Amino acid sequence: MSRNTYRSSPARLQPVFKTALGQAFAGDSLELLPRLVPPHSVDLIMTSPPYGLIRNKDYGHARCVPADQYVEWFRPFARLFKRLLKPTGSLVIDIGGSWVPGMPTRSLYHYELLVTLVRHEGFYLAQEFYWWNPSKLPTPAEWVTVRRIRVKDAVNCIWWLSSTPWPKASNRRVLQPYSSSMEDLLKKGYEARRRPSGHDISGNFIRNNRRSIPANLLAIANTESNSRYLRYCRLRGLPIHPSRFPSALPEFFIRMLTNRGDLVLDPFAGSCVTGEVSERMGRRWICVDVVAQYVEGARGRFLPTQRPKGKRPIYYRIPHADSLRGEEKDEDLLPDDGGRFAKEQRGRARVD
Repeated sequence: MSRNTYRSSPARLQPVFKTALGQAFAGDSLELLPRLVPPHSVDLIMTSPPYGLIRNKDYGHARCVPADQYVEWFRPFARLFKRLLKPTGSLVIDIGGSWVPGMPTRSLYHYELLVTLVRHEGFYLAQEFYWWNPSKLPTPAEWVTVRRIRVKDAVNCIWWLSSTPWPKASNRRVLQPYSSSMEDLLKKGYEARRRPSGHDISGNFIRNNRRSIPANLLAIANTESNSRYLRYCRLRGLPIHPSRFPSALPEFFIRMLTNRGDLVLDPFAGSCVTGEVSERMGRRWICVDVVAQYVEGARGRFLPTQRPKGKRPIYYRIPHADSLRGEEKDEDLLPDDGGRFAKEQRGRARVD
């Protein structure tokens, strides 16, 4: 596939704008970055590339990449990233899945990408993460809200990769408040013993460290609706990037994987969320996107503003699997055909 599928404007070595710590560029990362960034100088590449989609969506200037061509399209970027990363640096990729056309089954393209990056491009899989967006709409509608044979797709895969099995990292940077159940356990006490699973839970388990180690499931709602970025774009008639991740997502990895003053790169920057978070956290940053208008709109993220103080993050509960125990009804019998002809059956019932 031609790289022109993804290109919208010629590469420019001059930034669209600069801040105290970073620079934002418009152009093709494959052309720009070898001339902008010295080899082995980047501490973290934090990015969300265009997903491998089945149906074309308006991401601006034909940004969609077909799922069946995705891995080959991405490999030149992978080789470039490998050259730019420090030996102890990390590559973090937020990537959503897609569905096979006309069937309620999933594409494997994002897993194929992961296998290729590890087996053929020299990366190590440090750990896989999953971003759960509780505010995600119930899509795809055909399988979720019409035939009701699947649940809504609300989780993105996040591949944390590295050039070495020992990338720079510390989970002490991202410790979380204790859950209410853990706080109750600390109050009531715990008897040290071996569990049936074979795990030996010692008395150290009950030590109050005031924070807990987070899981690799990140629950972050994506509900931006009235930010300075959106207001800036609307006021100037600039297109709003349709696929922005919430700032808490890059913040987690920037905090865990980099120090102040380190260099963070986003080669598919969109509206430059990664750059905004890096600036706030005292990291140097470079953002690149092929759509110049998206980069121009990203200026709005760096305008002087009063950040709200004392606002605590929202923590989401994952529904328990047996939350509806005992409420199963006879009319909820599973369709023998797997829902394949459900639409036609409903149509005949309405006619009858």
